[in-house]
Amino acid sequence: MTNIILCGGSGTRLWPVSRTLMPKQFVKLFGGKSLFQLTVERNRPLCDAQFIVSNAEQYFLAVDQLEELDASHNRFLLEPVGRNTAPAIALACLNIDPDEIVLVTPSDHLVKKKAAYIHALEEARGLAEEGHLVTFGIEPDYPETGFGYIQADGNDVKSFREKPDLETARAYLEKNRESQNRERYLWNSGMFCFKAGRFLEELERHAPEIYQACKKAAANEQEIVEGQLRIRHEDMLAIPDESIDYAVMEKSDDVKVVPCDIGWSDLGSFDALYEELPKDDDGNTTNPRHIALDSKNNLVIGDDRVIATVDVEELMIVDTGDALLVSKKGSSQKVKKVVEKLKERGSELPNVHLTAHRPWGAYTVLEDTPGYKIKRIVVKPGKRLSLQKHFHRSEHWIVVSGTATVTVGDEKYLVRPNESTYIKMGEIHRLENEGKIPVVLIEAQVGEYTGEDDIVRLEDDFKRESP
Repeated sequence: MTNIILCGGSGTRLWPVSRTLMPKQFVKLFGGKSLFQLTVERNRPLCDAQFIVSNAEQYFLAVDQLEELDASHNRFLLEPVGRNTAPAIALACLNIDPDEIVLVTPSDHLVKKKAAYIHALEEARGLAEEGHLVTFGIEPDYPETGFGYIQADGNDVKSFREKPDLETARAYLEKNRESQNRERYLWNSGMFCFKAGRFLEELERHAPEIYQACKKAAANEQEIVEGQLRIRHEDMLAIPDESIDYAVMEKSDDVKVVPCDIGWSDLGSFDALYEELPKDDDGNTTNPRHIALDSKNNLVIGDDRVIATVDVEELMIVDTGDALLVSKKGSSQKVKKVVEKLKERGSELPNVHLTAHRPWGAYTVLEDTPGYKIKRIVVKPGKRLSLQKHFHRSEHWIVVSGTATVTVGDEKYLVRPNESTYIKMGEIHRLENEGKIPVVLIEAQVGEYTGEDDIVRLEDDFKRESP
């Protein structure tokens, strides 16, 4: 069995913790591990292989976190742009033996009941071996309006239901309590199990335009390095944007469901996150930076500054250095609207943290004001930035530790600690670490525009294109 791990999505309902370039699946919220890492650890003993479908920008985050788990030899499918779950799963299945059973799991879900999870997978695998498309239905314990529901009779699916209003969700749970037979209303988990070929057959039958577009894209895909498949940008844009539920599961007459209680959460809001984090005796989430005076039942997230609360209850306080969110508990579904307003203003806050991770290392914005920007840059040993130039800014580099190899035009030279160099606007340049320890430097950008999209890549080790 192959585990297809879906790493798309930006987790806007968990802003400002989750950003486009650091979505919630990669944020380390649980004992120093991310939801992505927990997904890998959960499924690796149960599957023969893992096939990770990721946005090209997030691939390097996944690789770094896999290295932390000593989980190598994974296959990747890189999407230049997301087109929803049906194409993502189809493109993966087109690269897998048609008779191979695949377990499709999002990378941002939490599962706490290991024994129940293993039992559910065994049941799903048996149904998949018979040729069925299998989904997992979660036994609901409260009237959630943010999930779709599955009306089930044992393993048989009677209908898929859209996200209900609160009254309808309560009615579903009441019917579950009253039911004396196998009929249940279950949360739609977004996890699936089937033979790769059977899914493609049903996709071709019910959504032929998606199937044909994915087949063409797979035929043109490129293997830049071993185990890393890349879809061309124009091929990806040609694929219709559709979820697996709409494209296949709601139309197929060969779908089965496995009802289960596996301690599942999609962590789709701060209210859901609050329920899963450890708490002190007053119901506040545990945080060494939090000083609580007569404060109860608060979600407090923040590592950089001391957060003090006095006489407050039922609040969500999320501090990330460049953004502060304060909300009543129960209102976290509205956070997505904050992100929409920030995008309308042209803000970078929905996209990137003060610290941004790159395939060569990371940078932290220390100050950003009109006319100049100051960064702290860390380059990993053996890595280098792209050969590039800028149209709207000049750059000053001061090395703090390590030894940087700098290319400017036709000249290549070393810059050691407490030494500096200057790159004029428009000059072709590159920063490289040929040493054994990380290079740390301070970069001062000066110019009329210092946005991250003012970069022209002429050569790049990681096959990235210019923004």
